[in-house]
Amino acid sequence: MASSCLNSLILPPCSLPRKLTETYASLSSSYPALNPTSSSTGGALKPIVINGDPPTFVSAPGRRIVAVGDLHGDLDQARCALEIAGVLSSDGQDLWTGGQTVLIQLGDVLDRGEEEIAILSLLRSLDIQAKAQGGAVFQVNGNHETMNVEGDFRYVDSGAFDECSDFLAYLEDHQYNWENAFLGWIEESKRWREDRKLSQNLWGPWNLVKRQKGVIARSILLRPGGPLACELARHAVVLKINDWVFCHGGILPRHVAYGVERMNHEVSHWMRGLTEDDETNPNFPFIATKGFDSVVWNRLYSRDMPGLESYQIDQIQSVLEETLQSLGAKAMVVGHTPQTTGVNCKYNCSIWRVDVGMSSGVLNSRPEVLEIVGNKARVIRSKTDRFSELQAEEPYLDSFFLFGGGCSSHWFDCFVIKRNSSTSNQQRRGGNSDKKSKVITIINEEPAFILLSTEVSKY
Repeated sequence: MASSCLNSLILPPCSLPRKLTETYASLSSSYPALNPTSSSTGGALKPIVINGDPPTFVSAPGRRIVAVGDLHGDLDQARCALEIAGVLSSDGQDLWTGGQTVLIQLGDVLDRGEEEIAILSLLRSLDIQAKAQGGAVFQVNGNHETMNVEGDFRYVDSGAFDECSDFLAYLEDHQYNWENAFLGWIEESKRWREDRKLSQNLWGPWNLVKRQKGVIARSILLRPGGPLACELARHAVVLKINDWVFCHGGILPRHVAYGVERMNHEVSHWMRGLTEDDETNPNFPFIATKGFDSVVWNRLYSRDMPGLESYQIDQIQSVLEETLQSLGAKAMVVGHTPQTTGVNCKYNCSIWRVDVGMSSGVLNSRPEVLEIVGNKARVIRSKTDRFSELQAEEPYLDSFFLFGGGCSSHWFDCFVIKRNSSTSNQQRRGGNSDKKSKVITIINEEPAFILLSTEVSKY
């Protein structure tokens, strides 16, 4: 069955040619408190204009912008974040309530959680609804999206393999009509999930067969040219909205020199399976997706290392300023590195870090989002204060050798989160009381020594 699907799948619209420029009509908002229908001068808001394929430069005059960090397969936490952002109804109907708001999700929807496709389906549904009200929903791809398209499934939750199997069967039920199946999955996934729970005991000793089925389904969906990979190809790795730049890890001057639109185009074509192995159209978009200083892996702007000398901090700030100046931007917003203190900014607030590790597969922390109105930004948090003691340990060199065995072919660093020994299993930073605490070590495929180095001038 799985192999027969390969030749019969209808790819999503992203695999077809699209106009270089799109314009979203600016319609009256049903939520004037969040999204005024007129500018400060009293005139109607200008339409949103999108340039690039995938979207690279967006003009959204007068819009409220909301940035949401890494979601990692946790649908409940994703919904919570969207609700506190004022863009999702709280009645379970998954309705857009943001009016003309522009929502941007910073990548890493995949891995570490079991409802990845449901989240992607929800975001696409909200985008369609937002457009009808003069708003928009954007996503950028993170390192976990690119890893999965590569076939790297090491961080996939077992439930996510099951979701892939279920979704592929659901797609077959819809005669491989991608658009209908994908948009309907956010609602149908509830029923499939319940059916899966009821049938779990029936598998018994055959879990290996079940897992193999999930791996095959995931490979079909996410291989370059696969339907879910093509869905991800709709999104950029770097997106500029007004004077703000959004990406998963961080942009460096060399990325700008290479060409932001060029990077987005190469990653999109690679995900669609359209690349050729030649010098003009590289088979793999290395500069955007591979290496410690690629756009989706870079952590230069996200680490708070007590051992950094002042001149190193100055160098990093200089790199950031050069990058922003070359892009004509005032600030950058990134995800990728969990911030144990919540959404925050550094370097005179020219960099905002919005990954709070909200997924139960990461830190299970309280959802937070960044709201941008004009040139002003503020953090929106859940009203319920559920913080507890948490100790964050910075990476140290011994960790690299400790976790390096058998992984010499990969870049990596470690980021250790350790619960205070006096706290109970139910106490963690912002965690929901009905979910088991996960004290974890996150090992990512990139070198952490970059900020331990005495020089960062190569940036």
